[in-house]
Amino acid sequence: MRYPRVREAYRDCAKTIEQNLSDKGFTISNFQIFIRAFKREGILEVWGKRKEDQKFQFIKDYKICKASGEAGPKRKSGDYQVPEGFYYIDRFNPNSTFHLSLGINYPNQSDKILGNQENPGGDIFIHGNCVTIGCLPITDAKIKELYVMAVEARNNGQQKIPVHIFPTILNEPGMEWLDDQNSFFNSKMNFWNNLQPAFKHFEKNKTLPKIKVKNNGEYFLD
Repeated sequence: MRYPRVREAYRDCAKTIEQNLSDKGFTISNFQIFIRAFKREGILEVWGKRKEDQKFQFIKDYKICKASGEAGPKRKSGDYQVPEGFYYIDRFNPNSTFHLSLGINYPNQSDKILGNQENPGGDIFIHGNCVTIGCLPITDAKIKELYVMAVEARNNGQQKIPVHIFPTILNEPGMEWLDDQNSFFNSKMNFWNNLQPAFKHFEKNKTLPKIKVKNNGEYFLD
């Protein structure tokens, strides 16, 4: 609350957030969140649960208002790609160039193995405004809501807010669409198939899968 933009966000959004949480059976002092993004659909979802629960409930979604790159993971600095994989919020920026922003821990362990070894890139954020060269912008009005929810979740003891980023919804039609995007000379299907088990786990159970990384950079469910 030392920062003017954060004070403004609380003033503008706190009551709406409290009502949204109350509708789901949560209170602002007893909830945690999970963020899931789909690049093709341009949607960023927010899910929530009480601290003592395991299963998440859908809270709301936001339109990702600008996109860059194409289907596929980020592998090096300057490729304009939005990452794909399993991340968490690792920093809060109340003085962002793009109003407010939430930093994502790209490159993660998998990215460090599979990406460019000299310069895989970094500084990937969910932020305000509507411009991007690899981030997830959702406008100033919407980042205020999400920022406040993330701050309160952290205040409730959630040190790592998970963020899963997918090229598209990884159901059967989505996998067929990805197969159409695939290139013989730059195949990504193995990578996309590697993402699907975690997506399917959450779809079925509404609980977060425990994800680990093999020595070759592949994800696997523990």
